[in-house]
Amino acid sequence: MMLKKESRIFTVSAINKYIHGMFDQDYLLRSVKVEGEISNYKIDQRGHLYFSLKDEGGAISCVMYKFNRQSGIKCRLENGMKCVVTGSISVFERSGIYQLYAKQIEEKGLGDLYERFEALKKRLGAEGLFDQSHKKPIPRYCRRIGIVTASTGAVIHDIVNVARRRNPYVQLILCPSKVQGDGAAEEVAESLRILDSFGLDCIIVGRGGGSMEDLWAFNEEIVARAVFNCSTPVISAVGHETDTTLCDYAADLRAPTPSAAAEQAVFELNETLAALNDLQQRLEQRMGDMIRNKRLQLSGYESRLQALHPRHQLAKQRQLLVHYRELLTHNMERGLLVEGQRIRLGRDRLIQKKDLLSRGFSNLLSQKRQLFILLSQRLEGASPVKRLTGGYVYGMGPDGSPLLTIDQVWVRDLITIRTGDGKILAQVEEKKHLNKDQIG
Repeated sequence: MMLKKESRIFTVSAINKYIHGMFDQDYLLRSVKVEGEISNYKIDQRGHLYFSLKDEGGAISCVMYKFNRQSGIKCRLENGMKCVVTGSISVFERSGIYQLYAKQIEEKGLGDLYERFEALKKRLGAEGLFDQSHKKPIPRYCRRIGIVTASTGAVIHDIVNVARRRNPYVQLILCPSKVQGDGAAEEVAESLRILDSFGLDCIIVGRGGGSMEDLWAFNEEIVARAVFNCSTPVISAVGHETDTTLCDYAADLRAPTPSAAAEQAVFELNETLAALNDLQQRLEQRMGDMIRNKRLQLSGYESRLQALHPRHQLAKQRQLLVHYRELLTHNMERGLLVEGQRIRLGRDRLIQKKDLLSRGFSNLLSQKRQLFILLSQRLEGASPVKRLTGGYVYGMGPDGSPLLTIDQVWVRDLITIRTGDGKILAQVEEKKHLNKDQIG
């Protein structure tokens, strides 16, 4: 399209179309290789890739359509990467913005910012600033929360809205700070030190998403050390979920977004009240059960105490004494009855034995009397006196011993001869032995 010199007023579409034609007619811009550092890398829902390519002096917007991605990308893309993009430069007529339409992307090397980021991350990590052992737990019930971010913008509004929705009684204390550009890192570090001196429950530090340059204040050493030196637990919510800064590594907790940080820091009042109400009901039930159990236990103790009371024990002993007395009386009566029966039975047996003994003794006496008479008769018949009356005599030597042989006396010895009716005193004039025939 050719613009006429006499024309004074043009439509936006006409201007954009004219510029688009100029770009297309430029042979150099039809195929160009551009070296730079990738920033603001993202993929939309249709699969198209959008990013910026920049260096120290400027930046250019880039797009790679889905149909070029499979064959045109020679490496894994990420923010901070240095690469060479091959494509054409043209104008998107609808927005009037010129951009590089990438057809091929090759890795050139990590960008300066990314190299600085990795070097500082490695050095601070070696010092222990990112060690898990230094992480402080976020209190479950934060009542006073400090916030380090810009005083305007979506971040502070998102945090306030979430906090008011979850718990309107939580106190939020904002210490405003620059979050991008010159002096931003120093302001963030100073705000952290100020809020740390207030004795708060926790501090949220953060900002919205952006390129690595936009977030660079939170990659500065001064901010990382300020976060590490805070005695107050710090939640970092810098950038989007895919962005990671040194502030995130040094913080006690990293949240993917500022709203998520508020969710983690501010306890939900209704849930807490419901939980407290549930705990109260459970406590009342437990206390009721405990009181009932203690009452039953006390009743048992009271019954045992009454049972151990001296008056009760005395009554019990009296009952036991009455029982034993009745038992003793019963046993005595029964014993007397049994003994009386035994005595009567013994007496009867004794009478029987007496009668038997009397009869036995009489019989025995009669038998002995008869035996005595018989033996007396026998004795009388065998008595020497009886024999002496039959012509026999009985001789006794000088010493009064019976004369059984003539050898017991000597001639002139005096001997006594007993007859049936008396005694004869004689003197031995002669001794004469008889032979056996003569004796017979």
